[in-house]
Amino acid sequence: MDIRQLRYYVRIVEEGSLSKASHMLHVAQPALSQQLAKLEEEVGKPLLVRSSKGVTPNEAGQALYHHARLILRQIDQAMTIARSEDGNINGVVSIGLPATTVAAIGLELVRRVRERFPKVSINVVEAMSGHLEHLIRQNQLDLAVLFSRDLASDLAIEPLLVEELFLILADDSDHLPGRKTVTMAEAAELPLILPTSTHGLRRRIEVEFEARALSPKVVAEIDSLSLVMRSVNDHIGATIKPMGAILQENDRGHKFRCLRFEDAKLRRSNYLYSLPPESLSSAATVVAGELRTVVDELVAGAGVEGFFPRPGEAAAEQTAPATEPAE
Repeated sequence: MDIRQLRYYVRIVEEGSLSKASHMLHVAQPALSQQLAKLEEEVGKPLLVRSSKGVTPNEAGQALYHHARLILRQIDQAMTIARSEDGNINGVVSIGLPATTVAAIGLELVRRVRERFPKVSINVVEAMSGHLEHLIRQNQLDLAVLFSRDLASDLAIEPLLVEELFLILADDSDHLPGRKTVTMAEAAELPLILPTSTHGLRRRIEVEFEARALSPKVVAEIDSLSLVMRSVNDHIGATIKPMGAILQENDRGHKFRCLRFEDAKLRRSNYLYSLPPESLSSAATVVAGELRTVVDELVAGAGVEGFFPRPGEAAAEQTAPATEPAE
């Protein structure tokens, strides 16, 4: 097994197709298939499930993909550092993160960048993805995490992770005691605190309610994550958010119950946007690498539910809606 094979394999999984990967890699498809066959022979088992729609990784293939990404990122990061004049990258990097992403990984990202690249100053901008899209289009951000892959075609885009959405209540709420799952109909009967109608997450939730002809009882519309969670903690209502929403709240001593939906796959894809490679500084490159590493550790972390790797569009079609909202 060599680095080239790993790079080829990662691209095949992310594209969900050998022909697409061949085009992206500028490698003839027969040669790419040959490298894949050699890799599977070395591993000793098949890595991909083939179908008329493309390829998806099986369990062994998913495990290899996850670790291969980490290895390749570490290699790329090491090369970037080695190519710098004195081995110490410096500069200012602006990164835009939605509130739930900040709650899930913000502190760890800042800590890692500070420890590993002390000459890099990281500027974290927390905002809704519509505003972050505007900022990165105006070259006011180097990096941004957004919830659609179709917002800015002139930027570099890569899948980052998938989040599951949960019904979240205060730990001592009288609603649905002892339950670990909930139906959409049961959720519609609860007092709900949801984002405003311009928020993509609100639209994603409404799609599920409308598909079942349900009218949810919305008691408050709030775009501030901290106020939403404080309101839930104060028993004003329940909310529907990814698990990242409660991570900082747990640190503050607030306890919540997160119920998985029985009859809906409520998931949201996250994408990393960056300036084109020719415009991306070495400092931004290493911060992007640290971001990916922190996300991979979050996905692999024991005891943290609701975060999944996003291997590519073929797998995403099975876990996410065909049209993904912007926020």
